[in-house]
Amino acid sequence: MASLIRLSTVCQRGIRPVLLCNTHLSRGLVAYQKNRDVEPFRSAAVRIHAASSHSRCSLTSLYRMSSKPQKNAAAQKTYFTEVHGLANIAPLVRSVEETPEPIPTTVKGTIPTWIHGSLLRNGPGKFEFGNQHYNHWFDGMALMHRFQIEDGQVTYRSRFLRSDSYKQNSEKNRIMVSEFGTLALPDPCKNFFQRFLSRFEMLKPTDNASVSFVKYKGDYYVSTETNYMHRVDPDTLESKQKVDWSKFIAVNGATAHPHIDPDGTAYNMGNSYKNKGAFYNIIRVPPERDSPKDTLEGAKILCSIAPLDKFKPSYYHSFGMSENYVVFIEQPIKLDLFKIVTGKLRGKSINEAVYWDPNQETIFHLIDKQSGKEMPVKYYTKALSTFHQINAFEQDGFLMLDMCCSDDGQAINNFLIQNLRQSGEGLDEMYNTMCQPLPRRFVLPLNITSETPLEQNLNTRPDSTATAVCRTKNQVFCTFEDLCGEDLKDYGGLEFPHINYAKYNTKPYRYYYGCGFRHLVGDSLIKMDLESKSFKVWRQPDLYPSEPVFVPSPNAEEEDDGVILSVIVTPVKDKSTFLLVLDAKTFEELGRAEVPVNIPYGFHGAFNSSA
Repeated sequence: MASLIRLSTVCQRGIRPVLLCNTHLSRGLVAYQKNRDVEPFRSAAVRIHAASSHSRCSLTSLYRMSSKPQKNAAAQKTYFTEVHGLANIAPLVRSVEETPEPIPTTVKGTIPTWIHGSLLRNGPGKFEFGNQHYNHWFDGMALMHRFQIEDGQVTYRSRFLRSDSYKQNSEKNRIMVSEFGTLALPDPCKNFFQRFLSRFEMLKPTDNASVSFVKYKGDYYVSTETNYMHRVDPDTLESKQKVDWSKFIAVNGATAHPHIDPDGTAYNMGNSYKNKGAFYNIIRVPPERDSPKDTLEGAKILCSIAPLDKFKPSYYHSFGMSENYVVFIEQPIKLDLFKIVTGKLRGKSINEAVYWDPNQETIFHLIDKQSGKEMPVKYYTKALSTFHQINAFEQDGFLMLDMCCSDDGQAINNFLIQNLRQSGEGLDEMYNTMCQPLPRRFVLPLNITSETPLEQNLNTRPDSTATAVCRTKNQVFCTFEDLCGEDLKDYGGLEFPHINYAKYNTKPYRYYYGCGFRHLVGDSLIKMDLESKSFKVWRQPDLYPSEPVFVPSPNAEEEDDGVILSVIVTPVKDKSTFLLVLDAKTFEELGRAEVPVNIPYGFHGAFNSSA
């Protein structure tokens, strides 16, 4: 094993997989497995299928876990209600042509004239080269989108990212670079011996940055989770510069979801791989630049954290951040480094080395942002999976960590392209075995000392049902409270969360927005109210919205004073995509801008203000 890890050091850039929202999509890494054991239960609002059991357990027991380790993970899963007749969404994951020059849209209703800027979106847009097809949704070539909004009118343009992967694949008209779920085949022009030897070459990391738009030092980049990003022009979407994280700091990638402090300082996370195994690293990128050509200059590793198992580190798609702490969530979705390093030799892609271990607890690590020191107390909870956090803030000696999470995190192969293109009973059956992503809050007590009593709930907040119990002076076991009512489950839970980030990130807040997932992709938009745990919904038949992006009104005083932007696609009508604008307060439609081209379902994006 040690020799293999040393071998991986030679090719450090090839180990981190390209995962989303979830992702990429997030909604939990859950797969349909015909022989999987699941514990069904019935409540007044929820009826769940079981593949192999007919026993029942109460819904309450799923949410109020004791402070002892939970080993029977199957009995704790919250499943979707039974769904039949899901629509075929295959057109949402098919290749499209780019639209490099801006084209007009048809506006219906009214788009507020105070909106000045562009909604930037990213996601896969090409799923084959020649007669070779990608296996996984996350493998598709990055297609960038720009919806420019000025004076109540909207124009649209799109471009494929001119990554090295895209250019090599296009030149040879076949898949030349391996992706997360697709292993590139040996060059057929080589002889047998050369093709055989190519099996012993290390996988090279893709630079297909198809997950999101992120911002460092005022510049926009498209990113994935390898060590490569691309700086792009946010107006023309032209690829300007390929940037390698490992040229600046000793990491092999970074997440596609950095956090930004008010002064522009950016925080992110990335793994490093050494002869002693893997480490998780907290990264800090300064806000200032020394010259116009600066990219990641000045980036530093703030803190390195050893995994529970250094040869099987956890996968993470994002992390939490409060005013004073970075919160890293070490979850039981694991990366088997041995299988990754030997994948090409075995003819296996990276996704087959990702697995779910329900018998491991989830660990919250707190890192002081100023000192860079990991806090000695670790916080534990039952096995769960999370891809996107909603917010985190400190109040009265506690850190509130709000996130979307599922009770299962296995088998990312739900997002194999062949699964997304299913129809009929096969599609229904796969969806009905998935766990719901639900918004939950953990309350972490910060003032733990040697005098802190053991085995009693330390959460003294009267409005919270979450618990935090000291096992030892350095271990606290936590249970969550739901940030929603039972009625949210009728919409498939919630993912792709967004808040009024500029004013309320790391601060107490009331509202968050997301997509409901009563399908394999988002099929509704939801506004949640934390005070009442009630919600508003925008949903129409056969329309599938992207993540909601909040844009505040000029001089806004209230938290939800603004609009929600979302790109809506449909599989039932050709060239019928539109940009939706909702009033963030009422969640009523203000207007839409219809785009006369097809757009695939994407992942993440950002609003670039030009005001």
